[in-house]
Amino acid sequence: MAKFVTIGERIHCISPVIRKAMAERDGAPIIQRAKEQLDAGATYLDVNIGPAESDGEELMKWAVQLLQNEFDNVPLALDTANKKAIEAGISVYNRSKGKPIVNSADAGDRIENIDLAAANDAIVIALCSAEGVPSDNDERMMHCQNMLERGLELGMEPTDLWFDPLFLVVKGMQDKQMDVLEAIKMFSDMGLNSTGGLSNNSNGMPKHIRPIMDSALVAMAMMNGLTSAIVNPCDLRLMETIKSCDVFKNNTLYADSYLEI
Repeated sequence: MAKFVTIGERIHCISPVIRKAMAERDGAPIIQRAKEQLDAGATYLDVNIGPAESDGEELMKWAVQLLQNEFDNVPLALDTANKKAIEAGISVYNRSKGKPIVNSADAGDRIENIDLAAANDAIVIALCSAEGVPSDNDERMMHCQNMLERGLELGMEPTDLWFDPLFLVVKGMQDKQMDVLEAIKMFSDMGLNSTGGLSNNSNGMPKHIRPIMDSALVAMAMMNGLTSAIVNPCDLRLMETIKSCDVFKNNTLYADSYLEI
């Protein structure tokens, strides 16, 4: 992976508008939210349908087909705790623009999502955690190694496991931020891809502070080797920072109009 991969986070059932649209199978609000993110530069769209215990399979199929039909087979991350819904989404997924992403596995109860990704030639986001927040980078790397070995044993390419160090809230966990950056550097040194919910760091902050903190962190993380992040691509400051870092990392050829691309 060269150019930074942004995964747009805004199609999420926690949003009342999106939750209602999913319940009523009303495509318009979802298409609008998707268009905003793609226009802003998102590479992938995350589709979070929540637990979806009763109708998850049908809902995920509907959402995948809605978005890929509307946006020329846009690549998607399928985000739910319902494994059968992920499999159903993959069954109708067109991978001409990129493999589906399984969001997500961990080293604990969700480790079988690595098996699901391997069986379906998908990418998987692998959280370096088993239960709760890892205590240190020794624990992160132990979980990373266990999940990597499981994927490789199942025939996955190492680049199809995207390791998530777990971005932590600055308010209350300020002393843990450098550990996260060091973990990203360790992944990079191993030739591994990495991603995660970057905006977790700014949870609880005033709205005008969050873009500042997110853009500062993404720059530091990218220079330590972060290859992707789950973000709000409609945050202009954040996206300008990502595009600029891609220039400095020689992932994108500089042009005076580079921010318009």
